[in-house]
Amino acid sequence: MTTIWRFVLIAFFATAVAADPIIATNFASAPFPHPERAEGHQHNNDFFSAPEHYQDSTVALYVPPSFRSGSKIDFVVHFHGWNNNVTNVLQKYHLLDQFAASKRNAILIVPQGPRNADDSFGGKLEDPGGFARFMDEAMRTLRERGVIGDAKIGNIILCGHSGGYEVISSVVACGGLTDHVREIWLFDALYAHAERFALWFDHHPGRFIDLYTEHGGTKAESENLMTALRENNVSFFAGTEGAAMLPDSLRNHLVFLSSELPHDEVLQSHRTFQTFLETSSLKAVKTVYKTGESP
Repeated sequence: MTTIWRFVLIAFFATAVAADPIIATNFASAPFPHPERAEGHQHNNDFFSAPEHYQDSTVALYVPPSFRSGSKIDFVVHFHGWNNNVTNVLQKYHLLDQFAASKRNAILIVPQGPRNADDSFGGKLEDPGGFARFMDEAMRTLRERGVIGDAKIGNIILCGHSGGYEVISSVVACGGLTDHVREIWLFDALYAHAERFALWFDHHPGRFIDLYTEHGGTKAESENLMTALRENNVSFFAGTEGAAMLPDSLRNHLVFLSSELPHDEVLQSHRTFQTFLETSSLKAVKTVYKTGESP
């Protein structure tokens, strides 16, 4: 990560999250750099050079004020889509305030993927065992910063927006920690690899959520997957995303939600990221009241 971008990221954290604990650092196990993008990447008529788009190894770790460390640490790992970067993702989609407001006892991790590029490639996180190495480095970082003690990795939720589907599908296929993955959330992101996701939810009891839009390019793939499930007598919940979502419906094993929102608003406009957190398998932080205080 270049000096200028590190300055911008730190400045954003200072203004946007005040005193909330945030760690922005470089990981050796971060998605990039990666040999497959050493010469850059061509997409249609656009070329994305390696120095500008595939050298940033930034990883942001957000420890909400309500977090309480224990013997196991739960995580939500979010993967961004095309033409994005960590600073913009955290700010534009209000991930930090939604995460804090959910009061889930977990840590949010957002790695830098292809920086501001038309590319879904997940770099080292698509390599066999790459996600396990990444999470090991995350645990070491948190220990070194005094956030956790001698804890182990607990439950993991993988979520992604748009092109983030690619790296998630690789993580559950060969990342090395599939048994720790309890949920997968796709925010208008089911463009391909439905078979990988189906293999995961066929063999794991955790929740799979596919939120799709009318014009985001994911509707056909989502409808095809639902058709296949019906043909195989697999039950699932299908509904409309929005304020009327019932928590019990969202706790189904398989959840498909159509949204009328634009593609780039599905995470934040209805605070859906927070809703998914609040209905997830993650434990809520218990509020401890002092003597004489009332709930």
